[in-house]
Amino acid sequence: MLRWIRQQLGFDPPHQSDTRTVYIANRFPQHGHYVPQKFADNRIVSSKYTIWNFIPKNLFEQFRRIANFYFLIIFLVQLMIDTPTSPVTSGLPLFFVIAVTAIKQGYEDWLRHKADNEVNGAPVFVVRSGSLVQTRSKNIRVGDIVRVAKDETFPADLVLLSSDRAEGTCHITTASLDGETNLKTHFAVPETAVSQTVSKLETLQAVVECQQPEADLYRFVGRITVSLQGEEIVRPLGPENLLLRGARLKNTKEIFGVAVYTGMESKMALNYKCKSQKRSAVEKSMNTFLIIYLGILLLEAVLSTILKYAWQLEGKWDEPFYNEKTQQEKNSSKIWQFISDFLAFLVLYNFIIPISLYVTVEMQKFLGSFFIGWDLDLYHVESGQKAQVNTSDLNEELGQVEYVFTDKTGTLTENEMQFRECSINGVKFQEINGKLVPEGMTDDSPDGYTPHLTEEEELFLKAVSLCHTVQISYDQTDGPRDTFRHANGISAPLEYYASSPDEKALVEATRRMGVTFVGNNGENMEIKTFGRSEKYKLLHVLEFDANRRRMSVILQTPSGEKMLFTKGAESSIFPHARSGEVDKTRVHVDEFALKGLRTLVVACRRFGTVEYEEVDRRLHEARTALQQREERLAEVFSFIEKDLELLGATGVEDKLQEKVQDTIEALRLAGIKVWVLTGDKHETAVSVSLSCGHFHRTMNILELVQQKSDSECAEQLRRLARRIREDHVIQHGLVVDGSSLSLALRQHERLFMEVCRSCSAVLCCRMAPLQKAKVVRLIKTSPEKPITLAVGDGANDVSMIQEANVGIGIMGKEGRQAVRNSDYAIARFKFLAKLLLVHGHFYYIRIATLVQYFFYKNVCFITPQFLYQFFCLFSQQTLYDSVYLTLYNICFTSLPVLVYSLFEQLIHPHVLQSKPALYRDISKNALLSFKPFLYWTLLGFGHAFVFFFGSYILMGEDTSLMGNGQILKANRQLMFGNWTFGTLVFTVMVITVTLKVSRSNFVLNSSPTMPFQVADLVLSSQLALETHYWTWMNHFVTWGSVAFYFIFSLFYGGIIWPFLHTQDMYFVFVQLLSSGSAWFAIIIVVVACLFPDVVKKVLYRHLQPTRTQKSQLVEIHPGAGCLDSACCFSEGKSWCARLGRLVERVMRRCDFARVTRWWRNSDPFCSNDRNVLTRSPVEATRC
Repeated sequence: MLRWIRQQLGFDPPHQSDTRTVYIANRFPQHGHYVPQKFADNRIVSSKYTIWNFIPKNLFEQFRRIANFYFLIIFLVQLMIDTPTSPVTSGLPLFFVIAVTAIKQGYEDWLRHKADNEVNGAPVFVVRSGSLVQTRSKNIRVGDIVRVAKDETFPADLVLLSSDRAEGTCHITTASLDGETNLKTHFAVPETAVSQTVSKLETLQAVVECQQPEADLYRFVGRITVSLQGEEIVRPLGPENLLLRGARLKNTKEIFGVAVYTGMESKMALNYKCKSQKRSAVEKSMNTFLIIYLGILLLEAVLSTILKYAWQLEGKWDEPFYNEKTQQEKNSSKIWQFISDFLAFLVLYNFIIPISLYVTVEMQKFLGSFFIGWDLDLYHVESGQKAQVNTSDLNEELGQVEYVFTDKTGTLTENEMQFRECSINGVKFQEINGKLVPEGMTDDSPDGYTPHLTEEEELFLKAVSLCHTVQISYDQTDGPRDTFRHANGISAPLEYYASSPDEKALVEATRRMGVTFVGNNGENMEIKTFGRSEKYKLLHVLEFDANRRRMSVILQTPSGEKMLFTKGAESSIFPHARSGEVDKTRVHVDEFALKGLRTLVVACRRFGTVEYEEVDRRLHEARTALQQREERLAEVFSFIEKDLELLGATGVEDKLQEKVQDTIEALRLAGIKVWVLTGDKHETAVSVSLSCGHFHRTMNILELVQQKSDSECAEQLRRLARRIREDHVIQHGLVVDGSSLSLALRQHERLFMEVCRSCSAVLCCRMAPLQKAKVVRLIKTSPEKPITLAVGDGANDVSMIQEANVGIGIMGKEGRQAVRNSDYAIARFKFLAKLLLVHGHFYYIRIATLVQYFFYKNVCFITPQFLYQFFCLFSQQTLYDSVYLTLYNICFTSLPVLVYSLFEQLIHPHVLQSKPALYRDISKNALLSFKPFLYWTLLGFGHAFVFFFGSYILMGEDTSLMGNGQILKANRQLMFGNWTFGTLVFTVMVITVTLKVSRSNFVLNSSPTMPFQVADLVLSSQLALETHYWTWMNHFVTWGSVAFYFIFSLFYGGIIWPFLHTQDMYFVFVQLLSSGSAWFAIIIVVVACLFPDVVKKVLYRHLQPTRTQKSQLVEIHPGAGCLDSACCFSEGKSWCARLGRLVERVMRRCDFARVTRWWRNSDPFCSNDRNVLTRSPVEATRC
């Protein structure tokens, strides 16, 4: 019971040691006082809440937000003291926002619970009491022996005990874990592989000792001790022995395995961990604006409180005859009265903080993210993959990117390798018609001719065909029992699968040249050399790792000799080579790299009997160690992989993806700097950078490579900085290698950053995964705080993808680790252009306008309330009815801006893609900087003044308000009082704010014909004024919101509601609508609010246009014939000349054919952009 309570509260019992001991079939020792370790059950819990903690946990998370917590405090203040407004005015909007968010999160969590129950209730078979027993997945315990059949997924992390194959191997696919679809072979230790039946497993006496659970999918350290006839045999266990939960059994009839990690301790579940929360620049700006508006609120409340007491210094206003103080009020503390009045004013003005902003932004981001997945231009037909959104919180960040960090292999290239050349014993060869031919010679041999290879050439091909982890797939129903016999048959062609495309390309190349890899059964590897079969006993595999940058196999040849074959990067092989044509091979490797080929160097080593015994002993000790196994293995690998005999090198081509050069050029035109971070060698990386357009042929390439010390690195950086300053007109590109980068980042970060920022393109080669993340972090945390984007396709790119502000995963051929850890995923690099230039542009403009609009409309809402206090002696009398206060942000003004933020298109997508420079108009958070924020805030205050004083002037002294000539003044007929005036202001406000998001010409043509009320009318108009792209949905919600306000007000004010304490609004709205003067006032005030805004937009659009506004004109006047329509403007001329041109255009006398193009110094120049080809007058046909 206690354990259950701990689990419900989220506490995990601490482990007592660094290792765990698992007794197979839970056969615990019978002697002594053994206490079994406590392990987690096999239930998967991906849900966030339970039925017991949903309400408190969800409320806690929601009230961590500043706005929600603020309104909670206001609501409590309204409950505790006498305030001018009802607690409902704050409580109901707060409850609505909290309820909507809670329902959304609760529904999502219910779906997770449903999925968990399906997984936990799946049927499985376990061995218990000598028989197979069917149970549910959640009932599996650590130590249980589990049977898994073909095509089933593993229900827990299992150590393989046996399979239906005699050698104890099985094939699995981990596509659901890391996206790799290739088959992987896993092995059982020989002592347990013979236990292929339930009866034999029942008698198995074995103990597994392994590390405690960790999230790394590719790391497992353990050992198994098997008791056979009184003797204990210890075998090492590694990742090749562990079957991960979520992986699927393929090409094997059945396996038996013992559960070592269950439930939330399985590696799959540990990878559910939340990624670090990324916050967008818009969210940060939003929080800053909230603090500013909170300051405005406090200022208004303090000022109102002071003015109230200043007014009351005059005796007749301190205690008027109609509001005499009670004895308790006379005796109360002055300080308490001041605090109470301050809190009352705080409550009165509290709606200046937009409570519904957060929930609207969340809905906009969530709904808007679907457009990326629906975009057919981002759909890859060949693979059937569409764009994928893993997080919608960063949509607008796509429009703010300043740096793009990209991997090369699989991201810029196809990751489809083709063998091109090789170097054997200092001689270069190339493949012609499937034959190995020395460079410069042609293949004149007839078909079917078997070429004669020298001993060195044959040994090289054998090394390439044996040193790998390639697997062969078979499509038999129950899997092949004899892989060699199957492979030798002519009925089934060999199909290779490899986690590395390089390995697959090399093995296929050796097959074409006559040395064919036939199969690997775990103990033996078989090849055919020109039809002659040879079997090699596989003794050890020295796995590849990023530090060594090589992999090796130790084999026993058919003659009994022990040999090591190794391949890897030239930097990891050449230093350990003691014989062979090292100098010639190094020259050939550099030549391959200059051609853009990926290079690998191949070497071998022969062991004597004593030497091999030492190697075998040291490997066994390192692999059976439970502590520091990786360090001990690295030491042993270094001991083994030395004194090598160099055999040669290979050159494999990885072709560029489609439209990579166009994409990089578009990003550069958009003002985005592109950095390439790759693990390839220097020459290969530079060659690919030149071919993909990252480096231009005319660019001055600077190098920071092969630096050996801090002082040498610093001096080189200074030289580069001086050279850049001297040649400031020329574009520069920088090449950095991994070792030099480590030195530069150690003590010279500032100097390194200065050089990098001055370069148009940067290429970092020989990079380790963590170095990629360090480079991204270096730029991201620089003083300018630029927005960074990282894009990659492999596991080695995950660190930089998570480090960058925005991470993009490419659905490539190196697994799905990058996709799983990214914020967005696309199938090809070319899709990045539209993702940023179109979707990013739209998302940013939409949400930036949404945020500014929310603050604007709340300033419009509350400022008349503040002004009204000057006319009511700061008595805290509210101007609006409490129902209007409650529904303003929830119903009357919420939908139009939400629909606007989903569908607005400032300019056509094709124009945005063809004119990448438009991206610069919104860079550096341009629409949410202080200047636009100040404009929207002042606009809100200005409109609020017009609402209030316009209504007051037009209606306050009116003596013929009623249509029948009745006078509507307070001293004769108590109709034009507080509620009538407040309703008039509120009506103008709602309409103006709504219409603010409409296109200016639409407002000018339509609004005079619409029968709008004054305050409601102005708010509606303001939203419509900003909208450029009208859909039926925009029309429906814009005019529907205004109509809903009128219908609701008529309904609300036309009925006596028995549950309301007062009937202040009864018949007020009906009387207001019956007056022609009121209608006239509404139209006048709305036009007075919107007309200056329209004039400002028109003047700025035609006298000082942005690139975006120029491009909009092209859509209206296609005959302009140029991308930015600068011919239609008069840059460089005086304001009088500009104004004259504007008048000509208004009078429709602007002739595009006779306009001379004027240029500004700030215009961007690029060879493939039509608007920057020349500074001469532009021809009429080309504008």
